[in-house]
Amino acid sequence: MKIVITGGAGFLGKRLAKALLRRGNLAGPKGAQQEITELVLFDIAPEIDIKDDRVRYISGDISDAGEINSLIDKDTASIFHLAAVVSAQAEEDFDLGFRINLDGTRHVLEAARALPHAPKLLFTSSIATYGGGLPDVVTDETAQVPQTSYGTAKVMGELLVQDYSRKGYIDGRSLRLPTISVRTGLPNKAASTWASSIIREPLCGRDAVCPVSETTPMACMSPDKIIEALIHAHDLPAEAFGPTRSLLLPGISITAGEMAAAVERHKGNRQLGKILWQPDPAIQKIVDGWPRATHSARAESLGFEKDDNLDDMVRAFIEEDLEDQLALYSSRS
Repeated sequence: MKIVITGGAGFLGKRLAKALLRRGNLAGPKGAQQEITELVLFDIAPEIDIKDDRVRYISGDISDAGEINSLIDKDTASIFHLAAVVSAQAEEDFDLGFRINLDGTRHVLEAARALPHAPKLLFTSSIATYGGGLPDVVTDETAQVPQTSYGTAKVMGELLVQDYSRKGYIDGRSLRLPTISVRTGLPNKAASTWASSIIREPLCGRDAVCPVSETTPMACMSPDKIIEALIHAHDLPAEAFGPTRSLLLPGISITAGEMAAAVERHKGNRQLGKILWQPDPAIQKIVDGWPRATHSARAESLGFEKDDNLDDMVRAFIEEDLEDQLALYSSRS
């Protein structure tokens, strides 16, 4: 069974790849579990170091239709389409954002449509598809009114996945992800990057810049729960999704101030870095347009799980990722 992950060198792509390799199998077209014999990681970033004979890395540009047609061939059974330009970067560079987030998605769908079979395709959408006058808790019934180019491209991606599935070209499903915390790596141009750096950097003894106010809430989900959700969604039968292939994932509401307090609670004997509260009106405006919390009765009924609390999320980062994060900083010094 050949699996393709676009954005395979990114944070989620690497984590998903390792989880799939440990698992060793996924549900095939008829629902039965099949052995993963080839895992192709596609990304424009440098090759990542995963030592496994089942892994093949391909460097390329998601906006190049020819490259995607070569990537997704007749042996491809499933595709996890994670590649994207992040929120603030897509807002700054309109052309780049739509070339990657919309045209790239269309190239993946067209390559899948050309296959002699309908592959499973999982598309990572975002709660950035919501906006405007939002309720305190976004639910399955909340209308999608994106306030950014990133969110707009994600809505269009969801609609394309829905239509290609309706036509029988793919067996698609889209997950609207809450903000992921705690991510490993370095701060990036995502408007939500502070929701990881405010925890990650201080625990590594480094200062973190928070561009939003302490009272700013964010709907969050841990990396472990996100990966579990991606695999669970892939293995569900198509009929479980009902009339819509898009699904909102459950995130817990956490403020920036609560994140800072959690770091203090879990510092142990570490010398913490400082949290520098430096307001950025542009970032604050983007974040204020996103959901504060999410609740999905559909996701619960389908067996998707949410995180219990912020403390567990911070502990998981310390236990699973802190050592690698420190090594990353050490390698760059």
